[in-house]
Amino acid sequence: MERRLLLRPVVGEWYRAYRKEAVRFLKFCVVGAIGFIVDTGLLNALVFLAGFLPVAAKACSFVAAVLNNFLWNRYWTYPESRSKPLGQQISQFFVINTMGLGINLAVFGTASGWLIPRLGMKWGVNAAQVVAVGVALFWNFTANRLWTYGDVP
Repeated sequence: MERRLLLRPVVGEWYRAYRKEAVRFLKFCVVGAIGFIVDTGLLNALVFLAGFLPVAAKACSFVAAVLNNFLWNRYWTYPESRSKPLGQQISQFFVINTMGLGINLAVFGTASGWLIPRLGMKWGVNAAQVVAVGVALFWNFTANRLWTYGDVP
């Protein structure tokens, strides 16, 4: 009985920390969904309305989406993260997200090469996109949590 009473505070503390990180992860996912809308919407507007070349439009939309995500994460997902200077934190966020883009592209290339012959172009591309976004999501969350927002308890 005594041992059980001693474990209760430890388990309670672990549960509170786990719950806090789970809420942060869900917020990070919501921010990522908003970023996807910003990225895709701006990409389409620049290509189809403004006449940009697709690669130039993608560069602009990626930067806009990362800035959007940084601001939402800094002020909503990790509001207690402002102990670091803004310039340092945004630089770290951009580095991690650029690496995340590389991971996304590598996973997408690999997955689409395997899935398209099996599922066809439409389903294969979209299934590869889901796999790539999922892998990059976990990279972006974990790396940002440890480095960009590592000062948050």
